Order: sequence, then C-alpha cells, then structure tokens
Amino acid sequence: MDSAHGDESRPLARQGWRRARERLIRRILPRSLLGRMLLIGFIPLLVTQAISLELFYGNYLQIVSRRLSGNMVTTISMTLDMLERYPSPADRQWILDDMGRRADMVMTWHEGASLQRSGTNHVLGPIDDYLVRDLRDNVPWPSFVDWKRPHRHMVILVQVPGGILQVVALRKRLDVAPVWLFVAWASGSALVLFLIAALFMRNQVRAIRRLARAAELFGLGRDTVPIVPEGAQEIRKAAVAFNRMRDRINRFVEQRTTVLAGVSHDLRTPLTRLRLSLAMFPRKGLVQAADLQPDITDMIGDIAEMERMIEGYLSFARGEGAEVPVVIRVEEMFEEIGTTQRRMGTDMTIGMVMPPDLTITGRSNALRRVLNNVVENARNHASRIELSAERARGQVILYVDDNGCGVEESRRESVFRPFESGKEGGTGLGLAIARDIIHAHGGHISLETGPLGGARVRIVLPE
Repeated sequence: MDSAHGDESRPLARQGWRRARERLIRRILPRSLLGRMLLIGFIPLLVTQAISLELFYGNYLQIVSRRLSGNMVTTISMTLDMLERYPSPADRQWILDDMGRRADMVMTWHEGASLQRSGTNHVLGPIDDYLVRDLRDNVPWPSFVDWKRPHRHMVILVQVPGGILQVVALRKRLDVAPVWLFVAWASGSALVLFLIAALFMRNQVRAIRRLARAAELFGLGRDTVPIVPEGAQEIRKAAVAFNRMRDRINRFVEQRTTVLAGVSHDLRTPLTRLRLSLAMFPRKGLVQAADLQPDITDMIGDIAEMERMIEGYLSFARGEGAEVPVVIRVEEMFEEIGTTQRRMGTDMTIGMVMPPDLTITGRSNALRRVLNNVVENARNHASRIELSAERARGQVILYVDDNGCGVEESRRESVFRPFESGKEGGTGLGLAIARDIIHAHGGHISLETGPLGGARVRIVLPE
C-alpha cells in the first residue's frame, strides 16, 4: 500500500514542480512583445560574444602568455647556469650586466641573502600561473614573483646557494593587451547592435500596437478613421484586412439599420390605420350597440401593446451603432434620469459619485437607455431606487440599487436573455437590450444583492 501510494505521489510532485517552474519563468520573462523580441535578439548575441571571447581571446591569451613567460624563464635559467659555471665575482657581475642588457632586465646578486617567501602574490590569471610553473620546471631552486611593485615593474627572486638572484623587469613583457579592452570592445559592439535592433523592433511593435488599439476602439464603437498600414509586410496585410473587415461590418450595420427603419415604418402603417379606424367608428353605432364598446376599447389597447412590442423588437435588433461616442459626465446623466423618473412618481435618489467629476466615453443616448431600462425594470418590483458610481482600477462602475424582493442567484444570468424578464409583463427585452449595449461599449453588466435589501445592477465600463 505504501509503495503504491508513493508511486502515485511522485507524478503529482513532478507536475507541481513543473508548474512552479513555469510560473517562475513567466514571472521572470517580459510580458510585452517588444521585451520578448529584444530578449530573443539579445540572448544569442550575448552567447555569441561570450563564445568568441572564450575561443579567440582565451586561446590567444594562453598561447602568448606561455611563450612570453617561457622566454623570460629561459633567460633566467641560462643566467643561473652561467653564474654556476663562472662563480668569481668579476665574472658574475659581467654576466649579470650583459644578460640584463640583452634581455632588457635589471639583474642583481644579493650575497648571503635568504628567500622569505615562495610562489607569487599575483591574483590575475594565467600569466602568473605560467610563469610560476615554468620557474618550477626549469629552475631547481625556490623562487618568488613579486608583482606589487611601483611603475608597473615586477621582481623575480631566486634562492640559489650563496645568495639570491633578483631580476627586475617591466610587467608589459608578460602582459598581453588588457582583457578589459577586448571585453569593452565586444560589449560595446554588442550594445550598439542591440540598440539598432531595438529601434527596428520598436517600429514593428508600434505597428502591432496601433492595430491592437484600433481593434479595441472598433470593439468599443469609438473608431473614427481607418488605420494606416505600416511596418512589416505581414503587419501591413493584417492592417489592410482589418480595414476591410471594419468597412464590411459598418456597411452591414448601416444596411441593417436602414432595412429595420423601413420595416418599422411598414409595421406602424397598418397599426396606425387600425387605430384611426377605431377612433372614427360612428358614435351612433356605439350607442345602439353598447355591448361592443368594451371590445373596441380592448382592441385599442391591443394595438397600443403591439406598437410597444414592435418598438421593443426593433430597438433590440437595431442597436445603437450609429451614435457617435462622446464624453459623458456621470453625475449629470444620473440627474437627468432621476428628474425624468421623479416626474413619473418614482422614489429615486442619487447616491455617491466618486469622484464628482467622473466621466465616461460612450454613446450618450444608448447609456441613458440602459439606465432607463434597468430603472423601469426595478420600478416594477420596488418602491425605492438609488443610483451611484465610482472609479476603480481604470474602470467606471455604475450601481442601480432597489429595495425590492431581489433576484434569485440561479436566475441572475438568465434574466438578461431575450424574453426571459418579460414573464411577469412587458416584452422581456429591456435587460437584453441593456446587456447588448453595455457589451458594445466593452463593459459588463451583472446582478448582485444590493445594500437596500433588493437587487443591485452592477455596470462596469471602460473609462
């Protein structure tokens, strides 16, 4: 049992580790397209420079350092061999002067001195390593290399029987060109190439951003002119395709609006004739046939109901696409709706609007119609209605609260469907029209439990 449980837990552990690693990578990597494109271009460039630095400069530095240190150690070894062969003071001084002059070094003999340290005090890489190794391989006596001398000099001390041989030479005899110079050149060239690539990528990403912004504005109904194709060939094709799609949609909406306007006129005409015929019905006949009066009154009511239903259907199908978006002050819109509703006997109050100068960009008549539809729906089930608004995280949130019986949580989504909210009277299109308009503005509408005890309609719109 334990073994089986362990076998099952291992895949889960690996899956959890994989998800954690993916989250970490997503958190580290840039989110924008420009950042990822720059990263795609920068990493290969950086890797290429690092490889070239290692293969070219690393090998070059090692080869040259070995040869320079080998030459210097060979000179010192030859000098020590000659000093051992000719130990007299006169010969020793002549050997030191002659070898120093020929090798461009200063050689000094310290009679009876002893070496205090061995090895080296250098900390910078292969040059000193090669020198110490060559001294150990070619000189059979202890030695010490002192790099910390002024004026870019170095001192090599060799302990031999009877004293110490001191060799002073310039460090440039072993130094190759400074490593930082090559690194600076490689880094500088990489940075210049990266900046040039960034400029080109930025232009391409700017075209994509303009296309995305145009698509967003078109979805919100705020587009004014077609976008200008720019950037790479594929981005230009996408911009041209977007402009064609935009024109087709606008043409379709315009044709649909024109057809629906004609349908509205054609449907109202026979209803108007029926209404006029009933209104002009002879009064004398009504007196003689008093039992027909209720039927005529019912027919007039049915005609009015049909006109209201037709207007609701046409409004739902027609939408508000032809209206031009403008900047709307939320408080002024609330006051206009409140004034209209109070004239109709509605107990309506205007709650807090934060900030007081809160504005939204949208179709004014369409948004007023949304609020009127929501308020009319609330008035059928409540005696008090309150409007309020606030700004939150770059969005404008409108609230319509009532003190009615509320809406069950299971029905809060279905009441926005066409004909669903009309089961208790009406056409059932008010909330459906409201949701259609809000979605056309790039927003969202939902039902919640309100602070007044009834329902709360929450409308979220982009600022």
